[in-house]
Amino acid sequence: MDSFLIEGGVPLKGTISVSGSKNAALPIIMAAIAVDGDVTYTNVPDLRDVKTTIKLLNILGRESAFENGAVTVKNGEMSIEAPYDLVKTMRASVLCLGPLLARKREAKVSLPGGCAIGARPVDQHLAALEKMGAKFDLEHGYIHGRCPEGLKGAHIRFDFPTVGGTENVLMAACLAEGETVLENVAREPEIVDLANFLNACGAQIEGQGSTVIRVQGVERLHGCEYSVMPDRIEAGTFLIAAGVTGGELLLKNCPIGDMSAVVDKLRSAGMVIEETDEGVLARCGENGLKAVKVNTRPHPGFPTDMQAQFMVLMCCAEGGSLMEENIFENRFMHVQELVRMGADIHVTGSSAMVSGGAKLMGAPVMASDLRAGAALVLAGLAAEGETRVQRIYHVDRGYEHLVEKLSAAGAKIRRIKEED
Repeated sequence: MDSFLIEGGVPLKGTISVSGSKNAALPIIMAAIAVDGDVTYTNVPDLRDVKTTIKLLNILGRESAFENGAVTVKNGEMSIEAPYDLVKTMRASVLCLGPLLARKREAKVSLPGGCAIGARPVDQHLAALEKMGAKFDLEHGYIHGRCPEGLKGAHIRFDFPTVGGTENVLMAACLAEGETVLENVAREPEIVDLANFLNACGAQIEGQGSTVIRVQGVERLHGCEYSVMPDRIEAGTFLIAAGVTGGELLLKNCPIGDMSAVVDKLRSAGMVIEETDEGVLARCGENGLKAVKVNTRPHPGFPTDMQAQFMVLMCCAEGGSLMEENIFENRFMHVQELVRMGADIHVTGSSAMVSGGAKLMGAPVMASDLRAGAALVLAGLAAEGETRVQRIYHVDRGYEHLVEKLSAAGAKIRRIKEED
């Protein structure tokens, strides 16, 4: 099992290219299930979750391969079962449910690990698909869905703007009979990218990016070639890396138009973020970093996937910052690891009070999830001395070639084996 060894205190300086978006790539690749034809995706990040998605497509009968940032998916006869061994490693696997029901009129998908059928993240998925005519049973840990007469268009209002639910139902609605109206949908740029891909395959979708999406069902979707959008969370993480190290980074392929909430907070915290002909330039302002308040919200609010990384920035800022997590429970699991490095953070319920200005010191720490792992890498870059980040398989799920990118900008970071 690998870990990162980081010697902190080095200001980063250089150019980093932002990879394709993990959160866009996974549903877009999964959408190939609904397509009657070959599909080629470009700008796909080389990540564990992408490889897992490809394995799932192969198991389902769609011959798929990844090479040099491109994924090819061949047309073919499909099975209907997504097995537990794959679904347990990646919750996004449940996104095959909607397109399988639409294309095959039956799907058997393992429940994501730790989820009951009446709890997040699948309850809204199932309720919406039931309105479209699907029937579900829970059998031996699997969701078994059937719609022998095919899916029918419906008027659906989500209780909460769920990203996965919006994606699953959007894919299903493309092949449903008649019109489907989705209200209170998630508005994330990755959903817009999914809708744009589906439209490129012949779907008729309008309203993506707003709170209401309308879909006119079509008989079939054809294959196409499609480029995945850049990763706004990876880009935000690198912007913060410039801030916490007191360096200067130029980000190429940075989707700054999709990052307003993050960029506004970074500027309020004292960072200079400039758009140039070459990319987006990030550095600390002359007056240093200062504390700001952060509330995570569904898009276009501040993303929960940037909360942990921004907390590290607040550890390096002057003053006290209140950070409120309004999307996910247990999203402060990185706090105790940051405290081990000298951070002054106190958590009460869904709020964390960060007292900035304490010197971060290198320490052995452990990643509990993807974004917590990214935050610990940032803390290691900012800290004095050596930091060892363990369980980095979490980080590998969302950051392509992280060591190489940071090293090229001057970071002293390397991947090592735990037994070294």
